Amino acid sequence: MDHAHGAHGAHDMGGAVSSLDTVGAVFFIGWAVAMWLAVVVLALANRGPVRPGLYKIAVAVIGLGVIGQVGHFQEHVAQVGYWVAHPYSPAWMTPWATGLARGMGQVDPTKPSLGMEILHLTGNFIFLAGLVGIAQITRRAAGDLRSRKWARMGVWMQTIHGLEHVVLTLSVALGASRAIGLSTWFGLIEPGPALVTYRVWWHFVANLIGTAILAVALYHLWKERRAVTAGYKAPVPGESETAEATAAAAPALDAPEESAVCETALAGRS
Repeated sequence: MDHAHGAHGAHDMGGAVSSLDTVGAVFFIGWAVAMWLAVVVLALANRGPVRPGLYKIAVAVIGLGVIGQVGHFQEHVAQVGYWVAHPYSPAWMTPWATGLARGMGQVDPTKPSLGMEILHLTGNFIFLAGLVGIAQITRRAAGDLRSRKWARMGVWMQTIHGLEHVVLTLSVALGASRAIGLSTWFGLIEPGPALVTYRVWWHFVANLIGTAILAVALYHLWKERRAVTAGYKAPVPGESETAEATAAAAPALDAPEESAVCETALAGRS
């Protein structure tokens, strides 16, 4: 691989693509697609009547998002750790991430860093789906939930970060000599230690902040779980009708009492 093409690249991206690399790449992309299909289902179904099953779908989306981000963030931690030990070396990725990038890079073998860009793009969209899951699961809950506020904050931040990865991936896919985006200063930083340092730390800090927001959102979601689950409880058949009948009958039941009080008052005056 030409390390000038991407500061996230591994030392050995030019090896033969194994069947495990291909299966892993397909699985990882399928994971992201499945999560976003679930997000669309949640967004549309939550507009209608209560369906208790939606709660389980939202929990699954959040769980998969958390698992994905734990793996994603540890990759950036490992890259920073490698940079600390080797600040003048090309950027590095863990062996499992390198294998996934090789598998994804099969879409266009003429662009060595494309697989790595697709990998990070996919990881960021899995993270974003998890944050959207928190926003969706709190949608029916009454009150001003802190978990909802933090989730929305995370969604906005991660959307911006995700768009950065979209730009980086598209620039490479469209034939740019190097990835173009904020994390490469729009391609103006020359390949070498400066570019590696800037990009490795830029993405680490962005993911550190995003992961912290996710952790706070999950903390508040756990504290507010009763309010959240209450919003997904299906109404008991006949319960609403009984409540309406009681409310309608209340004035009629009170009327005789009120008239009796009025008659007593008038009799006292006379």
